[in-house]
Amino acid sequence: MKHIARKRFGQHFLRDAGIVHAIVDTIDPRPGQCLVEIGPGLGALTLPLLERCRTLTVIELDRDLAARARCWQGVTVVEGDVLGVDFVRLAQSFPPAPASIAPAQAPGGRLRVVGNLPYNVSTPILFHLLQAVEVVHDQHFMLQSEVVDRMAAEPGGRSYGRLSVMLQWRYEIERVLDVPPDAFDPPPAVDSAVVRMTPHVRSALTDAALLGEIVTVAFSQRRKLLRHTLGRWLETRGYTGVFDTTRRAEEVPVTEYVALSAALTQNRCPDTVAG
Repeated sequence: MKHIARKRFGQHFLRDAGIVHAIVDTIDPRPGQCLVEIGPGLGALTLPLLERCRTLTVIELDRDLAARARCWQGVTVVEGDVLGVDFVRLAQSFPPAPASIAPAQAPGGRLRVVGNLPYNVSTPILFHLLQAVEVVHDQHFMLQSEVVDRMAAEPGGRSYGRLSVMLQWRYEIERVLDVPPDAFDPPPAVDSAVVRMTPHVRSALTDAALLGEIVTVAFSQRRKLLRHTLGRWLETRGYTGVFDTTRRAEEVPVTEYVALSAALTQNRCPDTVAG
């Protein structure tokens, strides 16, 4: 029976074989890896991935599509909302890679997460996965092109914001493929892109919740100088260190937001935080 895309789930099914081939080549899945696909849909990516990795776990909210996925040999189905999935526990559920699999091909039992994400909830999914970054080897997602621009944006531009700071703190962000609307059924009203997210080997340690609060306050009125927003917030915290609030939020590099968060977390005031 033909599955009709459901608008409430943000379903746009990939149908371009050339694009699928390019994405699978980019991911380069290997047997023994802990591969997880978010939203397998009709299997456009799932089945080619299976040909290379043999086993795969999929997370699917649509019960009809979850039932379809259970018919694919080698697939383990987690039926439900991805925002309710504990990815740390999921990583622990994978069996150790067989001794015949080279360690380089099975990266420490960490997850390789892929998916054509529903565009209406892509940002919440990205923030949810941020909580499990320690058990992730890499992530490859199809997203709205504008979202990828924001993820990879550098300071000083309109695209640079909260999403840029929070993700670049923990990941290397790389745009790897542009995808036109006609590659999907039904075609979305926007251009799409595939992004690769690779966790940094070492990220500056700080309280993620505090960093998130700092960045949210900073960008709450992005046209104003930071002294009107973050500066006042810092005063209520009793911060006496040096942080240049004569700039706008979009002018502050990721490293400075992280350094400010670390200073507040450690309850100390460094000589300087601004570069």
